[in-house]
Amino acid sequence: MTVTADGPLPSTPYDVAIVGAGVVGCAIARELARHPRLRIALVEAQDDVGQGTSKANTAILHTGFDATPGTLEARLVREGYERLGAYAAETGIPVERVGALLVAWDEEQLAALPRLAGKAARNTCHDTALLGPAELYAREPHLGPGALGALHVPGESIICPWTTTLAYATQAVRAGADLHLGTAVRDVQRSDGHRLITGRGTLRARHLVNAAGLHADTLDRALGHEDFTVTPRRGQLLVYDKLARPLLRHILLPVPTALGKGVLVAPTVYGNVLLGPTAEVLHDKRATGSTADGLAGLRDKGRRILPALLDEEVTAVYAGLRAATGHEDYRITVHPEQAYVTVGGIRSTGLTASLAIAAHVAGLLAGTGLDLGPVREPEPVTMPQLGESFPRPHQRADLVAADPEYGTLVCHCERVSRGEIRDALAATVPPRSLDGLRRRTRARAGRCQGFYCGAAVRELFERGRG
Repeated sequence: MTVTADGPLPSTPYDVAIVGAGVVGCAIARELARHPRLRIALVEAQDDVGQGTSKANTAILHTGFDATPGTLEARLVREGYERLGAYAAETGIPVERVGALLVAWDEEQLAALPRLAGKAARNTCHDTALLGPAELYAREPHLGPGALGALHVPGESIICPWTTTLAYATQAVRAGADLHLGTAVRDVQRSDGHRLITGRGTLRARHLVNAAGLHADTLDRALGHEDFTVTPRRGQLLVYDKLARPLLRHILLPVPTALGKGVLVAPTVYGNVLLGPTAEVLHDKRATGSTADGLAGLRDKGRRILPALLDEEVTAVYAGLRAATGHEDYRITVHPEQAYVTVGGIRSTGLTASLAIAAHVAGLLAGTGLDLGPVREPEPVTMPQLGESFPRPHQRADLVAADPEYGTLVCHCERVSRGEIRDALAATVPPRSLDGLRRRTRARAGRCQGFYCGAAVRELFERGRG
């Protein structure tokens, strides 16, 4: 039950080591920590959980309506949608069921909508509906001119990806798992189990789970497998100010192509509007920068979808890399002779599927001879309320009466109180940077991007970190 980022690693072997503390790796750690006999290590190269693809996705809770029927991804997304929806309600992770509209802009796309509805039905998503232009514009009056129709998918939702990952990690650590941050795995050797050679020394484990995201293929090859190659696919996004939120009521999706779901316009649980992502095939797994051409291309597409959005202020831009493998499915493979499970090729649906992937991986590990032992459900957690449509701490008279720190705002754009910053710094998995604090509280994430509150937030962070 420790979180470390420096110093020597334990010399005693773990039962299971999980490489990668993104949303999927943290979900697996939480699932395995439900078995108190097991010693679990969650190993992450960066200084926080969810620092890779998990922090830069489009934050959609997918129904799986457009997954390829019969694939592992389709099954796990369906299961994960139900699991994560229930989990979010239990833990206070904000979710809004806004629904999605797949908008057809030409006759070819319009002809594809019935096929997509049939595909959704095969994925047990039976509540979709075809809309004509009149009903479409009644639902979305600010939509650009020329749309011919849409497919309505009412179950598509928006969710907070940051607190989801953090909730998993918190429960895993409280249940006894060790989280080793700043621990990049440089090599792995088979010697009486697995020997992970890291920048902090050697860590040993009897069983190994590879949830390394963009680097899953590298770790896989170190163990002698050539099953897939990760080709980074960069997605750049624009974040529009909260004043743009009244412009749309649904997630606006394009008709999908071979490169992915395409450019969407979506609300966020934080009250902003997202435009993106791009889909740029790269070879540099560190290329998370935004480009002028990429952002200009997004604006061109956004002008057609929601013209009035282009008149609103951009609060932030960001880019994430998706672990594309060229395959239509997740690359989850068990190697019993090595007591090893690869969890590769997890695309943007991985957030939705995370809890189902975790249960699936636990079953695969049991098949390699791991004795899971009895189950003890993790201690319930209540996550920070970051959703704009839900009462924030400073709006709750009971909290403020009990602790006035919740009534003292530090970041006025995002209405973040001193009490929330204090709580984040004292949490089970505290932030180790100002960016980590922003993901836990929204401090410095508003329209001024920390211009007014930056110094005060930094002072509280440095004081809280000692």
